[in-house]
Amino acid sequence: MTFAGFLETFDNILYTWLLIYMLAGAGIYFSVKTGFVQIRLFKDALKCMMEKKDGDHGVSSFQALMIATASRVGTGNMAGVATAVIAGGPGAAFWMWLMAVLGSASAFVESTLAQIYKKKDGNGFKGGPAYYIEQALNARWLGIIFAVSLVATFAFGFNGLQAFNIVSSFSAYVDNIGNTIWPIVIGGILAVLALYIFFAGDVIGKISSVLVPVMASLYIAVGLFVIITNITRIPEILTLIIRDAFNFRAIFGGFTGSCMVLGIKRGLFSNEAGMGSAPNASASAVVSHPAKQGLAQIISVYIDTLLICSATVFLILLTGPWEGTTLDGIPLLQQCVSSVIGPLGVHFITVIVCLFAFTSIIGNYFYAEANILFITKNKTVLNLFRIAAAVMIFIGAGNDMVVAWSLAEITMGLEAVVNIAAILLLGGIAFRALQDYEKKKKDGKDPVFHESDIGLDNTDVWK
Repeated sequence: MTFAGFLETFDNILYTWLLIYMLAGAGIYFSVKTGFVQIRLFKDALKCMMEKKDGDHGVSSFQALMIATASRVGTGNMAGVATAVIAGGPGAAFWMWLMAVLGSASAFVESTLAQIYKKKDGNGFKGGPAYYIEQALNARWLGIIFAVSLVATFAFGFNGLQAFNIVSSFSAYVDNIGNTIWPIVIGGILAVLALYIFFAGDVIGKISSVLVPVMASLYIAVGLFVIITNITRIPEILTLIIRDAFNFRAIFGGFTGSCMVLGIKRGLFSNEAGMGSAPNASASAVVSHPAKQGLAQIISVYIDTLLICSATVFLILLTGPWEGTTLDGIPLLQQCVSSVIGPLGVHFITVIVCLFAFTSIIGNYFYAEANILFITKNKTVLNLFRIAAAVMIFIGAGNDMVVAWSLAEITMGLEAVVNIAAILLLGGIAFRALQDYEKKKKDGKDPVFHESDIGLDNTDVWK
């Protein structure tokens, strides 16, 4: 068995028998325990997302949301979803949507916990799963395990994959691009640009808050154009998705390649709900109540999957001969968009992929750096890490497709297992914070949090 084959087999086993059950189960549990907060308080979530912060220090709720969305919204929304639909069938879209709705409850819990246990960091705040594992579970050793797995996932696994997908978007211009010098050239340019931003970390929030809304809006606009111009076919496509989602053979035939498993896998990879990544951004926000940022993160999951991933689904199913095609991932999307807006479609998708992937690289680095600093404050170690992260981007640009995806998903799986276990143990704290938020809202107050309100005495900033 080749190395790529071994990685793919291990990846399938890990997801099928462990991650899907853990993440899906946690999403169901948190949805029930919070009274489906992701639906019930949707209007509150929109308001919390746009709430302005007091003072000049730290980042706003919206900036923290955009950092999280920058990491979530990457080429997985395009290449990953395209792969799921082609390999698993249209029904994969239904399972992806279902996991987004359920998973957003997990996103609420983990981001609320990150806010409760955040720490002061210069003029702002830092936090995330490593911090709430150490503080609330009194298990720094487990926090370090989580931090190491997150660094491996985001700085090496995910960023290598984003670089690979940028290179693959240029295959429309260069035959057999993997056998040319272009992966080296593109990888080198990406690595240099990334290294500059890594050493100028204060620009990460500003770049994300500008680029993410722009690129997401452009891509969704194309998706809406395709939907509107094919509006009479929407009932047919939705029927196809639902019928295929509950087709016994599509669900269970070749289980690890079924529409259900592929839909859940790509949905989890895309929206990251429950993985423990977004809480690192959520902790940095300046808000008056932890539940506010938990609610805001629900919107990030919806933007990622219900809007952007859905745009990919409808682009493929409405525009191209998706059955029996030899194309996959980014080249397939380029062909689909070109069938609607002409040759310009290839260039449009190439630009969008580059923006999606590069903002993901920035957001991913933000998470990884926060966890390096949890392990050690040594400046030399941090600088060496920055260089290593840039080198991985260069290496990832020349990766094989199977190796790129499998490495990213395996490292993500190891990280998610630790975080899910932690938030299941600590979920009661987030539930009490939600009750406190709703009680104060009901009393006509703008919710302001104090740790004693929910029976805590072990936080750093909510005394």
